[in-house]
Amino acid sequence: MDDSSIPGIILLTGPKHSGKTSVGRILAVLLGAGFINLDELIERQTGKSPRSLYKEGAEVFRLAETQALASLLPNAGIIPENSSPGGVRVVAAGGGLIDNPDALELLRGPGKNTLARGMVYLEVTADTAWERIEAASLLTGELPPFLNTENPRETHAVLHARRGAVYRELASLSIAAEGKTAEDIGREIAARIVRSPITAIGDHCDQRSLGNWHPIKFLL
Repeated sequence: MDDSSIPGIILLTGPKHSGKTSVGRILAVLLGAGFINLDELIERQTGKSPRSLYKEGAEVFRLAETQALASLLPNAGIIPENSSPGGVRVVAAGGGLIDNPDALELLRGPGKNTLARGMVYLEVTADTAWERIEAASLLTGELPPFLNTENPRETHAVLHARRGAVYRELASLSIAAEGKTAEDIGREIAARIVRSPITAIGDHCDQRSLGNWHPIKFLL
């Protein structure tokens, strides 16, 4: 397989609860692509939830995250939902991916070691992200393990600012996701990728159309 035949992967990144999974499913339909939620892939591969793995240690989780990403590389055999081998894939990543150096090496690697066709960053404010984390914690009964500190909100604000700065630097495309529905965001991303409006769920663009996407930065 030469470099030109590497499957195109659109990696959705952003803070926890920024809507990556909901947007990713819609974007995949709009592009006629496959969809993978990286956290769900980690759980399928390890038999444990990302939260459980993180409780065993941050490095335990990051190793599982890196292995899941590596399994999406060419010839690894992972075929996402509604996809075929060699097709375009939309991948929703975890919010802390930026803190995993080994995973970032996969994203930045040259040639056949390059995972992502382009990284898309979904941007919400720290306050919005915190409100969503708090709401989710009411259902689960606990905050995410990385926020088990003396001042969880302050810890979150610091992480949000640091991670956001790095994601904006690495991303091919940044999307203001505040106050928009998942469908609105999915359509905006699709339209900017193919440089033409997509008017309805189910409109299709193939990999040749994606070749027209020329952001300032690609992870190539």
